Amino acid sequence: METKCAAQNQFKRTTVTSALPYANGPLHIGHLAGVYIPADIFVRYLRSKGEEVLFIGGSDEHGVPITIKARQQGVSPQDIVDKYHEIIKQSFKDFGISFDIYSRTSNQIHHETASEFFTKMYDQGDFIEKTSEQYFDEENNQFLADRYITGTCPHCSYERAYGDQCENCGTTLNATDLINPKSALSGNVPVLKETKHWFLPLDKYENWLKEWIIEGHKDDWKPNVYGQVKSWIDHGLQARAVTRDLDWGVKVPLPDTEGKVLYVWFDAPIGYISATREWAEQTGNNWETWWKDPESRLIHFIGKDNIVFHCIIFPAMLKAEGSYILPDNVPAFEFLNLENDKISTSRNWAVWLHEYLVELPGKQDVLRYVLTSNAPETKDNDFTWKDFQSKNNNELLAIFGNFVNRALVLTQKYFDGKVPPITGLTDEDKKVIAEIGQFPARISRSLDLFRFREALAEMMNLARLGNKYLTDNEPWKIIKTDRERVRTILNISLQICANLSIVAEPFLPFTAHRLASLLNLEKLRWKDAGTEGLLKPGDLIREPEYLFEKIEDEAIAAQVQKLMDTKINNAAGAFKAKPARENIGFDDFAKLDIRVGIILEAEKVAKTKKLLKLKIDTGIDKRTVISGIAEYFEPEDIIGKKVSILVNLAPKQLKGIDSQGMILMAENLDGTLGFVSPPEGFVNGSEIR
Repeated sequence: METKCAAQNQFKRTTVTSALPYANGPLHIGHLAGVYIPADIFVRYLRSKGEEVLFIGGSDEHGVPITIKARQQGVSPQDIVDKYHEIIKQSFKDFGISFDIYSRTSNQIHHETASEFFTKMYDQGDFIEKTSEQYFDEENNQFLADRYITGTCPHCSYERAYGDQCENCGTTLNATDLINPKSALSGNVPVLKETKHWFLPLDKYENWLKEWIIEGHKDDWKPNVYGQVKSWIDHGLQARAVTRDLDWGVKVPLPDTEGKVLYVWFDAPIGYISATREWAEQTGNNWETWWKDPESRLIHFIGKDNIVFHCIIFPAMLKAEGSYILPDNVPAFEFLNLENDKISTSRNWAVWLHEYLVELPGKQDVLRYVLTSNAPETKDNDFTWKDFQSKNNNELLAIFGNFVNRALVLTQKYFDGKVPPITGLTDEDKKVIAEIGQFPARISRSLDLFRFREALAEMMNLARLGNKYLTDNEPWKIIKTDRERVRTILNISLQICANLSIVAEPFLPFTAHRLASLLNLEKLRWKDAGTEGLLKPGDLIREPEYLFEKIEDEAIAAQVQKLMDTKINNAAGAFKAKPARENIGFDDFAKLDIRVGIILEAEKVAKTKKLLKLKIDTGIDKRTVISGIAEYFEPEDIIGKKVSILVNLAPKQLKGIDSQGMILMAENLDGTLGFVSPPEGFVNGSEIR
């Protein structure tokens, strides 16, 4: 991997793409952690080095899920993508994801680019034509995409499985596997009908892929990426349809293909190219330089669910077309979980970006930091709100922020905000200055190898170095006896702050900008980092302000409660009541004598966890009842509680105590109990019937 890293200098420019988010919902933290923050860090780093780099993004706006959501909401697919494209685009802007262009696949330039790409491959004979049977809804007169077919899963008997996957057991399905299939459009049983489509024969590219990836990238691609690609190739590649029957997407540019569009997996990656064309038109550049010049490097940032598309299918498309460069690296990330559970948009188990900044305003860099330090680089990782709080309070605030604030405050206090000169260097000073010079290369080495957690840790180590240096030398203690020494201590501390404003920028752009502003520094580049002369004696710094603030327990508790409420709502939505018991006759029901009562006394039954001894006024008498509710209620909390009590239940002895009746309780879906209480105003002894 080191050899490949050195070879990067052969490239004149870098095209960086990030997976196109699907425009049928907002972004969550899993998107940021797995794709967009690492891509943005890498791009900002290259820009700081003065390299030519183009950062491409955009919304993926075609496909069945969008048409389903549009149908559910009674609007057009365009309405759906227009709404979510703007939400997504704004979230990226809010979090500092610095695209050179953020486009969308519903744009005309994309339709033209995808059509031209398909047509060239078609004219070259790169596709094979197949006729197959597909489910057809006769009432709606249209073929059904897999997601428009529901039925019973043949593996787990789940009755609402889709034609492509059972979301209950996770098994991948074909629509024809379903038992009792039905159309999601009409509810009718669909019929099988012949349809013609075009396929990309991926098996034709197996040998080339083995040579290009298995042999050519075994040393420089991430193990998780290389392993998944090798597994796909070892199992043998199959022809994959590039067209489908649907009325939303890029129309197939061939005669007699009404109602057919390009499959979204085929048209979406072409979105990178069409976005580059759009950027070139806006800026007067040549888009082909970034995609066809051998001296250009192509890097794809994606999540692991996109590995096959970006490492096998899209490269096969580029190879077949014949004029494009191939990806030099695909640093795919694994998945981020949330509070030890898989992030799920359908279950609303997520931290949504557009809500985060409303509830935690100004904390973009805190989230960027936490997600990078927890980045799922080679395996799934977990985000918890407690860890979020800890990393802010114990790292960003206590180390980075504390160091910078102390250095600036002491400079204001002792030297009127002017950078003091170095008046003499101790061995410790020389050692610290030498260490400062090593950090840019360390961080670069990690970033060049796409090790973002490692690079972030090195950046924080520079802040730790400054914090320790200031603490160990205690200028606040020696200012009265050795003012000259304090000048040197604060000069070196401020130089570390200046270096942080450079090397922190890819990770914490908002913080780095504020820090540079506090130091009155102009825009510095990566080449400037590592030196102790970024600030000159006499340079004026601004009034200090805190870069970070403490996140209190209450703020975290609110976020955790929000998730717990989601979990409760999900459970309520999935709750299925138990079937009714066997019928009883009216005479049997009439025998039950249920009265309104009130709890007069309550105490725990000794040597039991579940039982409470209650004294209840039934209006008829005052009696003792033993009830198994001790795990849910404290005795003192239920005294005076109105209850419904079955008074003609035969007495029963429990733990040596005669229980004369039973109070009625309702059991919630999570097993908790609640009193079935009569309304206020009903007197004890009132009959319930």
